[in-house]
Amino acid sequence: MPLKRQATGPQGKRSIRYSTESGEAFQMDWGFTNVSDTLGQTYKVACFAMICHHCGQRYIEFFPNAKQENLFIGMLHAFCFMGVPKYVLTDNMKSVVIRRDLDGLPIWQKDYEAFMNTVGIQTKLCKPYHPYTKGSVERLIRFVKDNFLAGRTFHNISDLNRTALEWCNEQNSCYRKYTDSVPEIMHSKECTANLHELIKTDSVMFYLCPERKISFDGFVNYEGRRFGVPYMYSGSTARIMRNGDTIYVYSSDMKTLLMTYSVNDGRKDNYCEDQFVISQPEELPTAPVNTQVFQLPNSGENISFDKFDFDKE
Repeated sequence: MPLKRQATGPQGKRSIRYSTESGEAFQMDWGFTNVSDTLGQTYKVACFAMICHHCGQRYIEFFPNAKQENLFIGMLHAFCFMGVPKYVLTDNMKSVVIRRDLDGLPIWQKDYEAFMNTVGIQTKLCKPYHPYTKGSVERLIRFVKDNFLAGRTFHNISDLNRTALEWCNEQNSCYRKYTDSVPEIMHSKECTANLHELIKTDSVMFYLCPERKISFDGFVNYEGRRFGVPYMYSGSTARIMRNGDTIYVYSSDMKTLLMTYSVNDGRKDNYCEDQFVISQPEELPTAPVNTQVFQLPNSGENISFDKFDFDKE
């Protein structure tokens, strides 16, 4: 018969949490929530979350989907809000990594690799279902769903992001027991010294303004809505971005501002003034015009029924 198990001394922790220096690494991830509109339809909205691994400074932003271009926009907005770290911790997103080679090294998605080189950051991948490395951002997403999104109503995506930023500032100014400090104060004192500011170069602005193909009828599609541009740009490409309550439409080289629109909660197409005006050659007088004629005011009488005026006969 096997001997009974005897109680021994404590073995200590079986695992060690992943720790970094101040301002060295940020964690990022996506979360999703369902939205019900006034027509009874339901659609999904993606929440981008990024948190400082050292102090817990957080940033969230909502997008209509979790495409790669929205990932770049969310990361750049978070870097403007908190600073640019040395590297970012994330899981195996399709927009980040394709696969791993025989040595276990990640093969980056080409657009994401170009983004890392442009901004000047590195990326470290975490093991799936391993909360000791990326648990802070996963806990943040769960906290957003239970605290911020509980019973939330909003008009449009800009209104939701405005309240989300206010919520982030409120949470960043609260005392945290696990760090024994306020994240906002700790981030400004310790982490900011090891972070660098994001410089909005032309290459960075191309990521903030994704490229769109202009349709034959002069519309660009962005976030589920269509915005009109002048007729002369039909068939080419344009770049579009949302900043607060305004939509900006630029030319493909971002040197010309084509149109600006106000963000609204409707799904109707937004037309511009010269969207369907075709420019044609026009002849102008080469000599001074001296002839003058006069136009009489309208009589206001309807002469179409004069032939039925039998009293006049």
